[in-house]
Amino acid sequence: MIELLSWMLAGVVAAIALYAIRHFAFTWIRLFVAPRDPYRDIETAHWPSVTIQIPAHNEEDVIGHVLEALLAVSYPRDRLVLMPINDRSSDRTAEIIEDYAARFPGQVRPYHRQGGKAGKAATLRDAARLVESDILLVFDADYLPSRGLIKRLVAPFFDPEIGAVMGRVVPINASRNLLTRLLEVERSGGYQVDQQARMTLRLVPQYGGTTGGVRMAALRAVGGWSDDVLAEDTELTFRLLLSGWKTAYQNRAECYEEVPETWQMRARQIGRWAKGHNQSLARHLPALLRSRRVTGPEKIDGLMLLFVYMMPLLLSFAWVLVLILFFAGAVSPVHWSLLAFAVFAYGSLGNFAAFFELGAGCFLDGRRENARLLPLNLLAFVVSIVAVTRATFSQLFYNALLRREITWHKTARYRQ
Repeated sequence: MIELLSWMLAGVVAAIALYAIRHFAFTWIRLFVAPRDPYRDIETAHWPSVTIQIPAHNEEDVIGHVLEALLAVSYPRDRLVLMPINDRSSDRTAEIIEDYAARFPGQVRPYHRQGGKAGKAATLRDAARLVESDILLVFDADYLPSRGLIKRLVAPFFDPEIGAVMGRVVPINASRNLLTRLLEVERSGGYQVDQQARMTLRLVPQYGGTTGGVRMAALRAVGGWSDDVLAEDTELTFRLLLSGWKTAYQNRAECYEEVPETWQMRARQIGRWAKGHNQSLARHLPALLRSRRVTGPEKIDGLMLLFVYMMPLLLSFAWVLVLILFFAGAVSPVHWSLLAFAVFAYGSLGNFAAFFELGAGCFLDGRRENARLLPLNLLAFVVSIVAVTRATFSQLFYNALLRREITWHKTARYRQ
């Protein structure tokens, strides 16, 4: 038994080390290999028709800001429709949306959703039947798109293989406190390095739930949005991949967001992401392993993407193994060394906001002063491991045994 537990501990450390190698490789590629950006020179074209949907539930503080920004984008007006979705709001959201619809008839076409399942995915599924355009873009209500963003997001769709496109998200409230500064560094590593490296290596860039879009023909071909998952973006990424569609990442397509300003809200956000990822893992792992449409490198990257939120759980499992070995009187320096390496590898190398990627992101963004925050990433690491572990156990046992529906919690808004 002691030998089995020792091998299990070594296996956990090996899995975490694989993520360390992956992120180090992504960092090296991003720093020393020219990024693949095949669509950056498309400035003049016969642009396809585009619908932009903005799901909004009690968003009176921010919905006007995103509509103003979208009305100012550089895109042919006769090819662009804004569709703010009032999802059963009880504040002034509907009133504000209707005001814009009256001032911009034909340009702003609201959809007021009065019933149905709760959550963003269900809202998008219901509203998709109203889309008549070639391309659907989705923005969260608190996001502020740059003026040239729409063309940059739409350009990859001239490639017939592209089913979805993802832009880059940049925090707009990074200066508020320590947490928002740490999240700025994390976003930089996640997008500037991780996503761009996947794009360069022709792997699996991930479609995000906002600041991105899908080809309507591809969305309909794979059955539309899934309304029974928390991470509809990750789930759609893999359905498109398994159906032969590619996802493109546009690093220059920047949009500005509000990141959580409290650790409690951050923990809830991570927990929601973990549950959504794990749903996609259970749903698509067998098909991904069997698929002949997915290349070998895409399959490996896809597997590591699906398992990314299992890493904190594995590290917690490693702690349990060491405690068992300790009370069994079988802990040796080798066991403690393995656990110490696991903690170091996960906290600084192997998690989604990898140490190397964070540092490279600060360098590439010209925000070298943010490098001083890298040691404090340990705080975010501790919050992540607790939140993800709790969310996973809740998903596996509480929701599964009691058959309770997993609920979607909106991130708090801070701007007025």
